[in-house]
Amino acid sequence: MKKHTRGALAVTTAIGLVFSASFASAQEADVEAGEIIVTAQKRTENLQDVPISISVLSGEDLRAQGAASLVEYGGYVPGLTVLSSQPGTSTISLRGIAPVGSAQSVGIYLDDAPVGSSSLYARSATYSLDLMPYDIQGIEVLRGPQGTFYGASSIGGLLKYVTVKPSLEKFSFKAGGELFAINHAGNPGWATQAMANIPIVEGKLGMTASFAWRKTPGYTDTINNADLKDQNDVEQTGGRLSLLWEPSDVLSVRLGGIWQSIRAEGTNTLTADVDGVPDGNGWSNNNFVHEPFRKSIDYYSASIDYDLDFATLSSATTYSETNTHSVQDASLVFGIIYPFLDPDVPAGLAPFILDLGLEKFTQEIRLSSPSGGAFEWMIGGFYTKEDSSNHQLVRTLNFDGTPNDFDPGAVVSLPSTFKEYAIFGNATLRFGSFDLSAGVRWAQNKQKFRQISDGPFIGFADDPGSSKEDVFIYSISPQFHLNDDAMIYARVANGYRPGGPNVTFPGVPPQVDADTLVNYEVGFKANLFARSLSVDVAAFYMDWKDIQIIQDFGGVTGQTNGPKALSKGIEGSLSWRPVAGLTLGLNGAYTDATFEADAPEINAVDGDRLQNVPKFSGSFSADYNFAISDRLEGKIGGGVRRMGKILSAASSAPDALWSDAYTAVDLNAAVTVDEHWTVRLYARNLLDKEAATSRGYTRNAFNVPAYQNMIPLQPRTIGVALDLSF
Repeated sequence: MKKHTRGALAVTTAIGLVFSASFASAQEADVEAGEIIVTAQKRTENLQDVPISISVLSGEDLRAQGAASLVEYGGYVPGLTVLSSQPGTSTISLRGIAPVGSAQSVGIYLDDAPVGSSSLYARSATYSLDLMPYDIQGIEVLRGPQGTFYGASSIGGLLKYVTVKPSLEKFSFKAGGELFAINHAGNPGWATQAMANIPIVEGKLGMTASFAWRKTPGYTDTINNADLKDQNDVEQTGGRLSLLWEPSDVLSVRLGGIWQSIRAEGTNTLTADVDGVPDGNGWSNNNFVHEPFRKSIDYYSASIDYDLDFATLSSATTYSETNTHSVQDASLVFGIIYPFLDPDVPAGLAPFILDLGLEKFTQEIRLSSPSGGAFEWMIGGFYTKEDSSNHQLVRTLNFDGTPNDFDPGAVVSLPSTFKEYAIFGNATLRFGSFDLSAGVRWAQNKQKFRQISDGPFIGFADDPGSSKEDVFIYSISPQFHLNDDAMIYARVANGYRPGGPNVTFPGVPPQVDADTLVNYEVGFKANLFARSLSVDVAAFYMDWKDIQIIQDFGGVTGQTNGPKALSKGIEGSLSWRPVAGLTLGLNGAYTDATFEADAPEINAVDGDRLQNVPKFSGSFSADYNFAISDRLEGKIGGGVRRMGKILSAASSAPDALWSDAYTAVDLNAAVTVDEHWTVRLYARNLLDKEAATSRGYTRNAFNVPAYQNMIPLQPRTIGVALDLSF
């Protein structure tokens, strides 16, 4: 790709940081019942017995806060950073391991299977799965590499959605409606949802079905098109069906489907001139053309568990189709150069159109021993096949919308296939108060890629590429149980992101190698003082090598392996229940993530801070449940979240800009009548704090900064909801 085309092909909108949820209350019901159950190691276990730093968010609590996307609850999870310009474009990092390249660094799982691409050309770092939480049982956030259980692209950690499992015994139904207002938005937002659980054959066959529909109003305008008022409004719809069949005590079959679509009419990106002076009234962009975003996912799954007495044989099969369509205005990047290419062609418009497609099939088979014995083990195999498409188009138009002589300026297609085979094993030995867990995984991936391009901005190309790599990863974790409620553990684990074939151009390496990471960790978990105080603290040191980065090779942008980096710090959470009904929560993470060698490819030097990583983030929350009368139950809660500033590039890079550190306050309250009707109130960013949660430059076709872009903290959002359940 020619150098002056780089801006258009990389003119993805900057992405920012907005957080809201309540972590402490998410644990309350389960903790008071005695334990929190997780599936982090692909078997049901007590959270306090798992030698991994984990946070758990319940779906009920997310709904109580009015949270509808990852960015709205990430601030209450230690070490988690979520950057997003709109639902469906989330970039996720954990423990300072941000996706510097184009592939994701945090794995995304939906129950037993990965979603999203593992290849370099499907933009998985930007377009992560972002489910509405109405039919979500909970979300498990696992920090540190999880490769032995979960495979590729989980070097920073894992985010796992756990869906509601159908009940075979009890019919239940719930539905709700919601109205909310966002400051600066011209219209209110609304949402509606319903879910039913139906035992079709009692004790044998049951079904869960749900549907959700949400419309979020826009609150940003543009200085260059008066018709685009409140342009960042978003409509989300989603549905799910799940069928559970248990014909006998030894066989369980679960089938499911999830369908979700996102329709956004623009992003919440704001712009300023190169000196940082905001455009318009400070809530404006500079786009000339409409910037729609469309994303859909169709996901189908089949899980089978068969009890062989000595072990359980499990099969998990999934197939998914994901399609993304995005239009981004590159007029101030490309439209300004038309007169320099031909004096008879005036400056004009340059919409950049991106279409991504992904078809993904996965199959995992594993054999697991019963839980709780002196020797637990698991062996399994995994296979995935991905077919992805990446079509990019730069239109060249006059200001009246008619094509000019250069149209289309660039046409690029990057189709690729990715296949991976893996075998894995994990085991735990118990010797009284001492446990030793270990795991291994061998994987081989094969990829094919083609670079097809044409147009005056980029030139003609039709070049194939292929790659093959073998990877071996491991984990080992000794644990010492001080008593039934307290554990000290250590953990050494590594992980990897697959490499792959590169674009074809002189000087560009034909293949990008996998980058690898080794995590060293010690932690302490405990339920203290008659289980009124829960503690989860971990210190970590992560050695990241051969980092995948994007580099300019004399006019073409390609991928390569850069230097090493270190991320070290401490994270933890406390949950204290001093009296019945009251839960106080404290979460925090300190992360020091730096390059450990010069990286001239991205203008970084030894010791530079990594981009998109706050040094400190933390939160405090309080929730109180109480009886108002025999028929009425009440709940009040709130939280304060603090996010440190982040860099848009390595700290020595001339284009590096800082975001704003900020503190935001969230409140919620609810009254339930006869256990069936609930009225909820919530406020996110109650004090209407204004902050640029992400800030960076957009360069024009002459490789010169054209303007600054920033993502604001979502303005004060106040909502009311009515729920019915029986």
